[in-house]
Amino acid sequence: MTEQRLQRRLAAILAADVVGYAALMQRAEEATYAEFERLKREVIEPGLSRHDGRLIKTTGDGALVEFASPLAAMRCAVEIQDHLASGGSPLRLRVGLNLGDVIVGQDGELYGDGINIAVRLEGIADPGGILISEKVYSEVEGKLDVSFEDRGEQHLKNIAKAVRGYAVCAGARSTLTEKLSSAPSLPDKPSIAVLPFQNMSGDPEQEYFADGMVEEIITALSRFKSLFVIARNSSFSYKGKSPDIRQVGRDLGVRHVLEGSVRKASGKVRITGQLIDAVTGAHIWADTFERDLTDVFALQDEVTVAVVSAIQPKLLQTEMEMATRRRSENLTAYDFYLRALQQACLTTREGLAEAVSLAHRAFELDPRFGPVAALAGVSHALNVVFGYAIDPQFERKEAIRLLHLALSLNDDDPDTLAWAAAISVFMVGDRESEIEIVDRAVALNPNSYNAWMSRGYVYRTAGLLEEAVQSFERAIRVSPVDPRLHVTFVAMGIAFIELRRFDEAVAAGKKALRVNPAFHPTYRCLASAFAHLGRDAEAREAAARLLEDDPAFTISASIARGGQTANLKLLIEGLRKAGLPE
Repeated sequence: MTEQRLQRRLAAILAADVVGYAALMQRAEEATYAEFERLKREVIEPGLSRHDGRLIKTTGDGALVEFASPLAAMRCAVEIQDHLASGGSPLRLRVGLNLGDVIVGQDGELYGDGINIAVRLEGIADPGGILISEKVYSEVEGKLDVSFEDRGEQHLKNIAKAVRGYAVCAGARSTLTEKLSSAPSLPDKPSIAVLPFQNMSGDPEQEYFADGMVEEIITALSRFKSLFVIARNSSFSYKGKSPDIRQVGRDLGVRHVLEGSVRKASGKVRITGQLIDAVTGAHIWADTFERDLTDVFALQDEVTVAVVSAIQPKLLQTEMEMATRRRSENLTAYDFYLRALQQACLTTREGLAEAVSLAHRAFELDPRFGPVAALAGVSHALNVVFGYAIDPQFERKEAIRLLHLALSLNDDDPDTLAWAAAISVFMVGDRESEIEIVDRAVALNPNSYNAWMSRGYVYRTAGLLEEAVQSFERAIRVSPVDPRLHVTFVAMGIAFIELRRFDEAVAAGKKALRVNPAFHPTYRCLASAFAHLGRDAEAREAAARLLEDDPAFTISASIARGGQTANLKLLIEGLRKAGLPE
C-alpha cells in the first residue's frame, strides 16, 4: 500500500545557506538577525515569487526551493546573488542547484538524492557563488548568456556516485542579471505606474467605469514627453490584488505609483488618490476630488494635473493643459467606448464582434468621437487578419472607411493615429503614408504601447526590420506585463525570421505562448522558425497545433489576409518547409 501512495517527480532544486551565519550571530546577534530578515523580505522572497519558486522548507539561515525548470532556478539564483554582491549587505550566500528525481511526501515536502545533491553542492560552493550539477548545466548551457567553470568530479558526502560540478562565473552573472531580470532599471526621467482604482460603488457592473477613470489619467499623463508612463494593461495586471508598492516599482521599473478608489453614486463621483515613492514607500501626495457626474471629464483632468504637479513641479501649465484628451462629452457614448476597448483587447472572435457592436453604438450617440471610429476600424481589420471574418470583403471595406473617418475627426490624437496606421498597413499598403502617420503618433505620445506596436508593424511591412524590432521592444518596455504581449512577441518573431535570426524568433514565439497559449498565430511563427533551423519534428508539431486551432489554414489565404507578401518571403518559405498546405 505504501508503494502505491509513493509519488515521484522531476524537480529543479535550489539549496541556499548564509556563509558563517553562526559566527556573525556571535559577533552581532541582533544586527545579523535583522539584516537576514530584511534580505528575506526584500530580496529572497520577491525573487522566488518572480520565478515561481516553491519554498520547501527553511533551516534557520538557509532554505530549500523547488522550481519548475532549471532555467527558472538559475535566473533566481543569479538575481539574488548579484543583488547581495552589489547591495552592500554583510551577508553572503552559498547556492547549490540540482535537477533530479524526488519523492513527494504526504506533507508536500520533497526527499531523495535530488534534494541531497543540491544541499551538498551548496556546502562546497564559493561564498557568494553558485555551484550547479552536470544535469542543470546540460539544461542551461547555451540558453543563457553566462559562462561556467568546470570544477570536475565532486565526491559528495553520502552520495554514492561522484557529481561533476560547474561554478557560475561572477562577471557573467552580472551580465545575465542585466539581460534577464524581470525588474527593469529606472528610466532617466520621472516615471509612474497608475494602478487600477478600487470600485467603491458596490456595483460590479460599474467596474468598467473605475477602469476608464484610470485609463484617462494614464492617457493624459502619457502626453507629457518628460514622463515615462507604464501602459494601462501592465498596470492592470495588478487588478484585484493588494501588491506591495515597492515590489510594483521594481517589477515595472518606475519611481512612482499612483493608487486610489472611485465611488460613483447618486449622480456624483468621488476619486481618492495617493502618490507613493515606490523606492522608499513614502507617501508624496494624497487628495480627494468630488464632482457631479456631468463633470467627470473635468474631474479626470484635475486629478491628472495634481499628480503631474506632485512629480514634476516645474512643468509649465500650458503643458498640463495639453494633457487634456479630445474625447466625447456624451457620457453614455463614453461608457460604450470603454466597454468596446475591454472587448477589443481580448483579440478573440467574440471579443472583436462585441467591440464592433459597442463602438458603433457609441458612434451613433456621438458622431464626432474620432477614437471610437478608429477602434471600430481596428476591430474590423483584425477580424480579417485573424481569419474570423464571415465576409472579409465587407470587413476590409469597413476598416478602410473608418480609417479615413477617424483621421478626419482626430488627426492629432496619438491612439487614433496609431490605430489608423495599423488598419492601413494590413488593409491598404500605402507605406509612405503609414510611416508618416505612425511616426507622428510616437512623437505625440512616446509612452503609448499602441503607437510603438503599430510602428513595429509599419516598419516591418516596409522592410525596415531592425527599426521594427526596436519598436516592438519599446512597446514591451512601455508595458512590460501587458496581457496583449503575445501579439507583440509574435509580430517581433516574424521580424526575426525575415532577419534570419531564427533562434530569437523561437524565443519570441515561446514567450507568446507563455502569455497566451490559445493565440494560434504563434504556431505560424514557430513552425516557420523551427523549419529554418532544421528542427523538423518541432516544426511539424507547431504546424499540427496551428491546423488543430485553424483547420482551414492555408499559406496563401493567411498571408493574403494582411496583404504583406512582399516582405514575408522567409516566413512563407519556412511554412512550406514545415509542411503546411499551400
